[in-house]
Amino acid sequence: MKILLIDDDELNQKLTRTLLETEGYTVLQALDAESGLKMTREHLPDLILMDIELPNMDGLSATRIIKNDPGITHIPIVALTASAMVGDEPKAIDAGCSGYITKPFDIYTLVNSIRNVLRTHSGEMKN
Repeated sequence: MKILLIDDDELNQKLTRTLLETEGYTVLQALDAESGLKMTREHLPDLILMDIELPNMDGLSATRIIKNDPGITHIPIVALTASAMVGDEPKAIDAGCSGYITKPFDIYTLVNSIRNVLRTHSGEMKN
């Protein structure tokens, strides 16, 4: 399965990519929302991990664009954030995210969250 990681922190990208590849996922990477949107349309990943705080366009705005595009709206998105504030998770869900993970995360939380979203999404696609 392909996961697109959209995160402007190269160290976070490297760590997350290593964890996900160890679990057998193929990882695509983008450093900003604009590149992430382009890659989403080109590669149609199975899931997107979207940092909320990105340069130029924030992750929730990019999520709304994806969820309003009929060609890619089906792709589940999990929000990632290093600066979690009260009320951020409902905002992410309202924007169209299927999950919410705070950084730093442990491997168990990350992998289980991804598996749960993919499992839920797979069940919805069959209905």
